[in-house]
Amino acid sequence: MQIEVFDYRPADGWGIERFPALDSERTLVLAFGDSAFLDDPAPFADLRSAYPKARLMGCSTAGEILDKHVQDGTLVVAVARFEDTRLETAVAPTGSSNRSRETGIALAEQLAAPDLKGVLVLSDGLHVNGSQLVAGLNEVLQGSVIVTGGLAGDGDRFQRTWVLDHDRPVARTVAALGLYGERVRIGYGSRGGWDIFGPERRVTRAAGNRLFALDGRPALQLYKEYLGELASGLPATALRFPLALRADAGDEKRLVRTILAVDEEDGSMTFAGDIPEGSLAQLMRTNLDHLVDGAEDAALMTRNRGSNGERTLAISISCVGRRMVLGERADEEIEATLEALPPDTRQVGFYSYGEIAPYASGACDLHNQTMTLTTIHEV
Repeated sequence: MQIEVFDYRPADGWGIERFPALDSERTLVLAFGDSAFLDDPAPFADLRSAYPKARLMGCSTAGEILDKHVQDGTLVVAVARFEDTRLETAVAPTGSSNRSRETGIALAEQLAAPDLKGVLVLSDGLHVNGSQLVAGLNEVLQGSVIVTGGLAGDGDRFQRTWVLDHDRPVARTVAALGLYGERVRIGYGSRGGWDIFGPERRVTRAAGNRLFALDGRPALQLYKEYLGELASGLPATALRFPLALRADAGDEKRLVRTILAVDEEDGSMTFAGDIPEGSLAQLMRTNLDHLVDGAEDAALMTRNRGSNGERTLAISISCVGRRMVLGERADEEIEATLEALPPDTRQVGFYSYGEIAPYASGACDLHNQTMTLTTIHEV
């Protein structure tokens, strides 16, 4: 397996003199970049021209990851040529968010095969219900293969995102990559590092990914009380205070949810994934050192499930909320992941509006406010 990583900057062009000669039907080209590339798709035409046989995937970001660095306004690219791994892609429109389950089913059915080992999913970040998307994938794949990925970002603007449909950046789209064969190995890990605070409240009114009431009180009003002067910056400022959900008081599994939008008229908040009625919800806040430690833990989980020295591609997907809180320390979590992975690892990725990975094993879940890693190599 051969891997090269590089970037593109609108003011300077490509950061390499020539594209690596790695084109083949077993080549994967990943490209993660600013939402502005929706208006300037020329770099994707360059990549397609250089790699006409390859599978090209990518999405917009809330910050790009290249090895140990976090960037903005750029396009980061990884080119990986496999020796003996078959690659297939599937693309589907999101439609409305209440059709997300059907989208997941359609993608999984296109990719399903006896030798399928893993699926990488890149989704529109605004017009999708991430919980229902993964539910559709799980319905078909039944936890039999590793499914990871993330929801595209748009910085802290929450206005538009794109996903590559072959070599075109388009909105309201989900793309999935299938990896097939006996030699491919896929590792994964996902950790947060947020601290729970305040009372745990019952979700008393919700519909899908829209939350209306906690303990019978308007949810948006409660949230604003906690945010104080930060409430004027909603929904972006809510990224600093995600919501932890669990089914009941005896459940140790907590999924984190982050806000995508608020509705002042009906007092609701729209989250990246479902908020089940009857579940327990509790606010979370950050400790910067704990976030960096969480990123390192995710990498150690990934390494334990993946490579121990082979040439490895690491795809790092971290939440936009972590980026906002970490600020200038964002590089630290990226450094922590790479340092915990095998020495011969190249890393690309992006800051997202949601992360997809199994919670521990088996079927995948939608996560928010985590660092989620996927490693791919061949043996």
